[in-house]
Amino acid sequence: MKISRIAQVGAVAAVAALALAGCASNETPGGTTDETTAASDLSGEISGGGASSQEVAVQAWTAGFQTANPDVTINYDPSGSGAGRESFQAGAFPFAGSDRAFKVEEIEAGPFDSCVDGSGIIELPTYISPIAIIFNVEGVDSLNLDAATAAGLFAGTITNWNDPAIAALNPDATLPDLAVTPVHRADDSGTTENFTDYLFQTAGDVWTYEPDGVWPLSSGEAAQGTSGVVSAVAGGNGTIGYADASRAAEEGLSTAAIQVGDEFVEYSPEAAAAIVDESPFEEGRGEGDLAIALERTSDAAGVYPIVLVSYMIACQEYADAAVAPIVKGYLQYVASAEGQDAAAAAAGNAPISDTLREQVNAAIDLIVVE
Repeated sequence: MKISRIAQVGAVAAVAALALAGCASNETPGGTTDETTAASDLSGEISGGGASSQEVAVQAWTAGFQTANPDVTINYDPSGSGAGRESFQAGAFPFAGSDRAFKVEEIEAGPFDSCVDGSGIIELPTYISPIAIIFNVEGVDSLNLDAATAAGLFAGTITNWNDPAIAALNPDATLPDLAVTPVHRADDSGTTENFTDYLFQTAGDVWTYEPDGVWPLSSGEAAQGTSGVVSAVAGGNGTIGYADASRAAEEGLSTAAIQVGDEFVEYSPEAAAAIVDESPFEEGRGEGDLAIALERTSDAAGVYPIVLVSYMIACQEYADAAVAPIVKGYLQYVASAEGQDAAAAAAGNAPISDTLREQVNAAIDLIVVE
C-alpha cells in the first residue's frame, strides 16, 4: 500500500512509540502503560452510527473500550452506511461507520457540521470482511459461481436454478427447476456499493449498472439492513443474496465459492485481507483519508474479491472540542491489536495488518485534542 500520504505523521508516531517503549518501567501490574491508565480519566457519552455490517465488531470495541474507561458511554446506531454518513455530515454523530469512504466530490461539497470549518476528515479502514453470496436452495449445499453467472443471477438474466450457466460450473449438483429470487438491500448500503462494484468491475457486460449504495433494480425482494437480507434468504427457497460473511456464518447459510483465475475461492478473513494488501490507496485525498481502491479483478492466488472495507470516519478538529478526546481514544482502541482481535473473535472479520495499523494510528494522531 502507498504510505506517502501520512509518512510524516507516521514518522512522528514512530518516535512517540519509541519514547513510550523507553518508559516500560512505568507500566502498571496489569501490563498497561501510564498513558493507557490515564485514558480511564475520560468521561462522557457520544453516539455514532452507520454501517450495519460492522455492528458486531462495534459491540466488541465498545465493550473493551468502556471496560478500560468506565465513565464513558459509546452508542452506535446500525442504521446503514448512507444514514451514518448523512448524520455525520449533519453534526448528529461525531463519528460514523461506513462501508465506503466519502467520495472526493462529496468531501469538497461538504459541509461537515461535526467539524470545525476547514477541518479535514479522517477515514480509517478498520474493518475488513468478505461479502458472502448467500443462497437457500433445497438440496444444494454449495455452489461455484463465476462473475458473469453471479451477475446474471442478480441482474435477472438468469431466472431458474437449473440454468445451463449454473449447471456448467456445478456438474455434481442436483439443481432444481425453481425460480431464482434475488434479495437486495432496501436501504442505502455500503455493502451494496461494494457488491455492485465487484459485479461491475468483473462482469460489466452483464451487470451494466455503475456501483452505487442504492440497488438499481426494482425486481427481486428488498430487505432492510444486513439482518433483513439474511432473514429473507434464510426464510425462502430459491433465494440468493449478499451479506457480510460473519452474519452468513452466524445463520449457517449456504455460500458460494467465487472464481478467481482458475480456482474457486471460498470466503475467509485471510482471503479478504489478501485482496486489501494487493490494493493501493485512492489518489487525490487529504492527509489521514485512507480510502482504499480495491483491486477486485486480481487473479492472484488465494484472494477473495468480494470484500468490503468498512471505515470509521471522524473529524480532524471538532466543533465540540469536548467529544474529541473520547472519539480519539475510542478509535485508538478500535485500531489496536487488542481491539482488532476482539472484533475478529466476535465478528469473524480480518484484523488489519501491522503496516496498515501504523498508518491508521498516524491518521488518528491528526485529531486535535485541547
